[in-house]
Amino acid sequence: MTYLETIYLASDYVKARLDGRVPTVGIVLGSGLGTLAEEIKDPIVIPYKDIPGFPVSTAIGHKGNFIVGELAGKTVIAMQGRIHFYEGYGMNLVVLPIRVMKVVGIRHLFVSNAAGGTNSRFHVGDIMVIRDHINLLPNPLIGPNLDDFGPRFPDMTRPYDPGLIRRAEAIAAEEGIGLQKGVYVACSGPCYETPAEYRYFRSIGADAVGMSTTPEVIVARHSDIPVFGVSVITDVARDTDDEDYVTDGEAIVAAANAAAHKMTVIFKRLIAEL
Repeated sequence: MTYLETIYLASDYVKARLDGRVPTVGIVLGSGLGTLAEEIKDPIVIPYKDIPGFPVSTAIGHKGNFIVGELAGKTVIAMQGRIHFYEGYGMNLVVLPIRVMKVVGIRHLFVSNAAGGTNSRFHVGDIMVIRDHINLLPNPLIGPNLDDFGPRFPDMTRPYDPGLIRRAEAIAAEEGIGLQKGVYVACSGPCYETPAEYRYFRSIGADAVGMSTTPEVIVARHSDIPVFGVSVITDVARDTDDEDYVTDGEAIVAAANAAAHKMTVIFKRLIAEL
């Protein structure tokens, strides 16, 4: 079976479960951020394991479901947990859910992640609107171009939609939510970064670092889907020789959970305005 056939087979399965609903907004919920899915009304839950050809999410804090229903007056399809390159999947499978969401009807994509802050002004619990990214993962468009979806050489001048960013800043000000804005760098993981790597990422212009998101955004932009993205800062760079410090995955998920309500407010108001 070709990759294109896999996309359409998975899409047909999802469509058959939707009772005629057509989601117009896709949402990717990162580590510890899956609680937004609980606000989706009249939900249809589609486990990844039931979808033909689909990978299964194995990361901490990722339940591995599509949730389809109503949020802020729109029909949405949310990924309650994403697929990561470090889980051992090829990049085609990492971005398969985005391709499927495109086929089932989305016209906007909202992405989120838990990230380490490399910017010295950031604190645990901050929300960073992603204005640009640096992709250090394999590019998901390598290989034969999928002409059904987009051009061979897609433009990435504005990977994150400037209009949505401006509106998010206004919403945050109205809601009393402090926002950071910056550049996200994606590396493969699954180990957390060394102090030297944190210093390197800062030196190349990154404000936050994680292990996801950029492949999904690249594929969305390949299909000309506008993207809005946020990072929840769940730990901050340790580039000193503090021998007592340990980066803890469970603590990162807990920090993401604690800040998830701020992201939820912004996402819901943005979605309502689409």
